[in-house]
Amino acid sequence: MKKVAIVGLGYVGLPLALQFCRSGANVMGVDIDEKKILALNSRRSYIKHISAESIGEQIDSGRFKVTTDFSVITSMDAVIICVPTPLNKNREPDISFIVDTGKEIAPHLRTGVVVSLESSTYPGTTDEDLLRVLEEGSGLKAGRDFYLAFSPEREDPGNPQSVVATIPKVVGGLTPECLKKAIEIYGIAIKTLVPVSSCRAAEATKLMENIFRCVNIALVNELKVVYGAMGIDIWEVIAAAKTKPFGFMPFYPGPGLGGHCIPIDPFYLTWKAREYGQSTRFIELAGEINTAMPEHVVNRVAESLNGFKKALNGSRILVLGLAYKANVDDDRESPSYVLMELLKRRGAEVSYYDPFVPVIKVTREHPQWAGKQSIAWDKELIASFDCVLIATAHGCVDYRQLAEWAQLIVDTRNVLPEHAGSPRYSKA
Repeated sequence: MKKVAIVGLGYVGLPLALQFCRSGANVMGVDIDEKKILALNSRRSYIKHISAESIGEQIDSGRFKVTTDFSVITSMDAVIICVPTPLNKNREPDISFIVDTGKEIAPHLRTGVVVSLESSTYPGTTDEDLLRVLEEGSGLKAGRDFYLAFSPEREDPGNPQSVVATIPKVVGGLTPECLKKAIEIYGIAIKTLVPVSSCRAAEATKLMENIFRCVNIALVNELKVVYGAMGIDIWEVIAAAKTKPFGFMPFYPGPGLGGHCIPIDPFYLTWKAREYGQSTRFIELAGEINTAMPEHVVNRVAESLNGFKKALNGSRILVLGLAYKANVDDDRESPSYVLMELLKRRGAEVSYYDPFVPVIKVTREHPQWAGKQSIAWDKELIASFDCVLIATAHGCVDYRQLAEWAQLIVDTRNVLPEHAGSPRYSKA
């Protein structure tokens, strides 16, 4: 029975760890966050779409153990790294979590172990940066003494059809033998594996997947503004266009990009491309368009308030939805934070409602909102706001009630299209 260590028990690492357990592997989850370790040992989940029962089942079976101690890696057959790869304050790649994890792992590597990185990053991270710290810290040689690979995560939180075991998994190895050994490990838990020629090809695959989404979202965001100026509803146009059975794939506009991948991955490639003297104008333009969306939305809020002879400055605004996408509790890179900051900067009094994010945790990007709590879903309370801005379309929200209670609604997700034309409702 294979023993697999998963380093980083967040939105990627935890579901992967549970899948390896269900497939018969013994899994050691490693995370520096003691709160996560305590929660898991107490059979509690800190991720909405992962049930406490699924965690408890694997903990109780003995197949899943968790710790903050990296020395357990000494007895592992494989180590899979699932740590964050954010951007720094200058919007440049920050791979410090990968490098620091590599340094922690290295002294405990043994001959024959497979090390696979899953964190989204630029091509060259695995076979340059991670390789260097692992070899220097272990005294072992990659491709000879241990096996190094990259296999990008493919998680879609909130999508019930997204099941770890059945999502095809791309795997690239440092050498052909590294690829072979990595496939043997992933084959325990994943039904379909997609081998590619190198770690860099696998890294590039992940970037391409998310850049594809970023660029197409930018396209519909731009068309939303253009068509809006013409009095045309972009949502109606998309609904009509997607009836074409070939040559079209629907993407939808929004208040800005959110989540850990789409707002970040394109910048990883644009940064790395400069090292090769290449420009990425198309990708950078898409980034500019998407980044401008929150400002566009706030301007729509101001215009809508003006229609009732109210100024944004001094108005009470409720942002509905803090999570970056519907029906999840993941608020990483959520455009709602940017909306709240822009609204506050223009003099508004800002609150939020999100049943999945009852209290805002400390974040690196928006520490000033830490501790703020979601308001209650209450008729009189919601009616007291000058405007409700729908930023995330959670399925559990009663939008019929919202339409009855709210003085004014600005909708970025097209959840109340039947109210189009009402002076109390506008799209952004």
